Amino acid sequence: MAATLSRISVVMIVRDAAATLAATLDSVRDFGEALVYDNGSRDETLTIAARYPNVKVHKGEFRGFGPTRNAAATLASNDWIFSLDADEVMDPGLASAIAGLALDKPDVAYTVERQNYFLGKRVRHAGWGSQWLTRLYNRSTHKFTDVAVHEKVELKPGEQAVNLSGVLRHTGMRDAGDFLVKMHRYTMLKAGESTRTYPPVIILFKTVWAFIRAYFLRLGMLDGWRGLLISVSEANGVFYKYIVIYSNRERT
Repeated sequence: MAATLSRISVVMIVRDAAATLAATLDSVRDFGEALVYDNGSRDETLTIAARYPNVKVHKGEFRGFGPTRNAAATLASNDWIFSLDADEVMDPGLASAIAGLALDKPDVAYTVERQNYFLGKRVRHAGWGSQWLTRLYNRSTHKFTDVAVHEKVELKPGEQAVNLSGVLRHTGMRDAGDFLVKMHRYTMLKAGESTRTYPPVIILFKTVWAFIRAYFLRLGMLDGWRGLLISVSEANGVFYKYIVIYSNRERT
């Protein structure tokens, strides 16, 4: 089992992740390498990373999530990559499932279940329920899509990734303010790569629909105020994405 983990590089891109990084790195201590690709942290991120003997730190610019994840993966010592965020914790069951893999087929990729937590409580609705994400792959045959946000490991036509047992616990949202800052960052990235322009009245309808979809159709109401906050933020994200694009077009 230890031999398998030594063949995998855990790769994460980070910036100002001091609040969550220690828990993340604790959960991958048994892996042969944890590569931290830092995009200009100003907090204690690098100090925390230096405490772990299996961590290697590289510094580089952020070029969007997809391109940056791929750039970080090229720096790893191993071809097998486990992509991890600095606010995710791998539970022992997932580590054990990975350790039991033969990893003898580089064309096979693996998905893991990610559970989302917000202020200490798991969120199950509003589009924030369990997500199955492809995170373990061989860089010789797979890579992330080359997009700024909502990137994913690109599978070949007809290819199906293998599900692993165990979970990733996503704990990045520490408070409402932190959540809103992250939502704003994602919104601006989306606006930067979209070219679709709508008139203001259509933008308004899209905004209202985004709230209805998250809060009512995706049952965000069942998660209490957390579901309300997520639903309002989803709607705000849609509004600001399209109004930024519209305002930029109007100025040209």
